[in-house]
Amino acid sequence: MSASSASKAGQPVKTSSPQKPSPQSAKSSGKGLVRPAPRAKVRRARLVVSKVDTWSVLKLAFLLSVALGIITVVASLVLWIVLSLTGLFDGINELLSMLGGSAGGADIKRFLSLGNVALFATIISVVNVILLTVLSVLGALVYNIAASLIGGIGVTLTDD
Repeated sequence: MSASSASKAGQPVKTSSPQKPSPQSAKSSGKGLVRPAPRAKVRRARLVVSKVDTWSVLKLAFLLSVALGIITVVASLVLWIVLSLTGLFDGINELLSMLGGSAGGADIKRFLSLGNVALFATIISVVNVILLTVLSVLGALVYNIAASLIGGIGVTLTDD
């Protein structure tokens, strides 16, 4: 068997004089490089949510409901401005005067002024903040009682 046919068969070729490999030949042949570690198996952990901290629920619910209240006030003001710019209030006034006859004369913009809309949206937002915060804390307390009786919610976490 010749040296070239032995290397093709996967057997090492023996040479008569040992040669020291140069650093460049080690890089090009793949020797000396670090192989990546084999991928570890996916780890799974089964955990149970047995208690929810009511203080953290209170803080999170309060912040989220305040954000929702701000969104409500801003959205109602933007909606009023858009409706005013499109002339919807004038169209409603014309419709009411046609339906009511000469005694009509009601001005819808007087009842739905920007100040009234802002005040109404702010009142609704404040009530919403209080209700959502209280209901969230009550929900956390009810969950803690139910979890102490039943054992809580099981959650499986994986390491991808």
